[in-house]
Amino acid sequence: MVDILRVAAGDGRLTAGELDEHLEAARSARTLGELAPLTVDLGARPGRAGLAGPRAKGVIRIGQHGGSVVRSGGWIVPRRLELRARWCVVTLDFTTAVITHDTLDIKMNMRGGSLVLVTGPGMVVDADELSVRYAGVSIRPAAEPGVPATLGVHLAGRIRYGRIEAR
Repeated sequence: MVDILRVAAGDGRLTAGELDEHLEAARSARTLGELAPLTVDLGARPGRAGLAGPRAKGVIRIGQHGGSVVRSGGWIVPRRLELRARWCVVTLDFTTAVITHDTLDIKMNMRGGSLVLVTGPGMVVDADELSVRYAGVSIRPAAEPGVPATLGVHLAGRIRYGRIEAR
């Protein structure tokens, strides 16, 4: 969180005074819900300055047969992710990811295995365009009241013989 705030100040998206206020609030936060408002308007969005350093790719493709795939830490969330997985576990951890868009569209074609989405405050997962056969889908309700939306994850495509969990 501190790194994101410092990068934003370096890019000119926060003044020195605002940086001090945000850092103090981040250090005194006790819940993730208290952290979300500090960065909600700092990410790159269409028509706004982007984060310093690597840019988000438009599309990330993950193809895996067996085993596992994990995206965690400060990975840069793209606008679109194409997932073709067979009999493996795919974990996408958004808790410390660099979110540069309002939405992430995941086009999936999975057979067996699991997709685990570790969400953060203000994230909403939508599986309305997902075709499910012999699979379980467990998506927790939308964000807590008063927490601004930070990322909408839209699942589309299909999953057979597996499970999806958003927590």
